[in-house]
Amino acid sequence: MITRRSALAKLAGGALAASAAASAIQRLAAAEPAPAPAAPGLLGRVNHSVCRWCYAGIPLDPLCQAASGMGIRSIDLVTVEDFPTLRKHGLICAMVTGVPGNIPNGLNRLENHRAITAYFEETIPVVADAGYPNMICFSGNRAGMADEEGLENCAAGLRRIMGLAERRGVTVCMELLNSKVDHRDYMGDRTAWGFELCRRVGSERFKILYDIYHMQIMEGDVIRTIRENHRYIAHYHTGGVPGRHEIDESQELYYPAIMRAVVDTGFRGFVAQEFIPRRPDPLASLRQGVRICDV
Repeated sequence: MITRRSALAKLAGGALAASAAASAIQRLAAAEPAPAPAAPGLLGRVNHSVCRWCYAGIPLDPLCQAASGMGIRSIDLVTVEDFPTLRKHGLICAMVTGVPGNIPNGLNRLENHRAITAYFEETIPVVADAGYPNMICFSGNRAGMADEEGLENCAAGLRRIMGLAERRGVTVCMELLNSKVDHRDYMGDRTAWGFELCRRVGSERFKILYDIYHMQIMEGDVIRTIRENHRYIAHYHTGGVPGRHEIDESQELYYPAIMRAVVDTGFRGFVAQEFIPRRPDPLASLRQGVRICDV
């Protein structure tokens, strides 16, 4: 079975190549803005997205076409090389991936800062020119490091890129992941740690990618956490618990209530489906997920 870690590692390959970034800028600058896709039967209170890696068996072009027909406006977790394909279908990438080190080797180690900073300095302008809102980053694994030291190191690394992010209007988002099932030893595995990092960085251009699946596994209390801390959250991911499959009645979370809580905070960002479909028709599962979250 494909995993998110292996999929993102593959997608990230070559993302730092200067020629690819320059080519993407030129193609985007030359293209006329595409109209937003229609949202058939949707309420319009939730901006829908879908994570690319969950549908790795479907080529990007037909996935974009199918997503657009469902009222999905974004494909999450693609690199700058895929921007022209999204633009052709009137879609955006609401969460750009490609950061060096991926999940295990993140900002909590000072020796990673140079490569990560260089990536953001190169890629933030590409993302800004495309008009896309967010880029992902990761804490990295603990590997014996204390959480407080990791906080300080992450904050120091993020401050190096906040000036550029603020000038170009791109939000850098650290994803919180569970260390119990999927990402053993990952440091950013609690909301209290992530929200404290937001306070230490002190910029509106650094926020949290709140993955509902991961945080249900680690601590639950999803709706209250969202209501009390929504100012630190720029983006949401879904997934059924347990198993990270469809978000229907087969799992323990009730997503309509969670989505109503999100909407009630005034959130205007994106909610991306990030579950692994089990049904023979994965696009039918995606369509169902969008409908469940459209409150």
